[in-house]
Amino acid sequence: MSKVTRKKKLLWILGGFLILLFSGIGYLLMMYMNLTDTVDMMHEPIERELSDMREKPVVFKEYDPFSVLLLGVDERDNDGGRSDTIIILAVNPVLKSTKMVSIPRDTLTEIEGKGVRDKINHAYAFGGIEMAMKSVEYLLDIPIDYVVQVNMESFKEIVDAIGGITVNNMLDFKVGEESFPKGQLSMTGEEALTFVRMRYEDPRGDFGRQDRQKLVIQAVLKQGASVNSLLNYKGIFSAIGNNVRTNMTFDEMVDVQANYRDSVNSVDQIYINEGHGKMMNDIWYYIMNEDELVRTQNELKTHLEL
Repeated sequence: MSKVTRKKKLLWILGGFLILLFSGIGYLLMMYMNLTDTVDMMHEPIERELSDMREKPVVFKEYDPFSVLLLGVDERDNDGGRSDTIIILAVNPVLKSTKMVSIPRDTLTEIEGKGVRDKINHAYAFGGIEMAMKSVEYLLDIPIDYVVQVNMESFKEIVDAIGGITVNNMLDFKVGEESFPKGQLSMTGEEALTFVRMRYEDPRGDFGRQDRQKLVIQAVLKQGASVNSLLNYKGIFSAIGNNVRTNMTFDEMVDVQANYRDSVNSVDQIYINEGHGKMMNDIWYYIMNEDELVRTQNELKTHLEL
């Protein structure tokens, strides 16, 4: 092979490499710009800057433990909406673990700022995100640092955007014409929403529903981080931007990703299931067991180093 031919071949290889390199940089730059736009859509500041139960703000660069309230909200026509999914995450980066507790939506508690005792899922309907946060703080006796609100009616868009999810279903059940057999289940967004919402076919009621919520959340996180999902980042960002709201800023999200990502690899679920149901004025409420509530409060406080 002549020197000229070798040089041409080398130039072709080098040119191809540069094209791939700059295409990759362009793709990442485009992804970054779309991501920042999405976070701007998601970001919804709340009135309070700091929980009344905090003396100083959480500092992510110092690896402070923090808490997140996840609200799955059903908003329908002529209805302000109710938070039918109420999940608290307590994240500790030093222990590299997260405590997760799902509060039964019919739990009777004080609605902070309203001056009444009612179902905890009514707090959002009465006073939006901030009243929901304060009511959860009152119940669990811990500060709630951040909140993530997900529109459950459109949650299916997020699942579809990541190409669907797969979960290991532990209960054979049917809702309408849809069947959910035991074992590995691949689901579309519509199926995942039905899977999460089902209560009455489950002998464990709201507690079985809590387990399915955890399965779906973990499946969404896992699938969302896959290569195929990242290639469809525009669809994912669009679905998230339209259906998720949070008081966490872009810079805070970057810090969490940098310093806390190992914490989500170990999720320990705290179960609330020792209470009982009670009819009061023809309305069914869930009454928490006091000893269990205190144990839950203490476990969360310990994990948050309070």
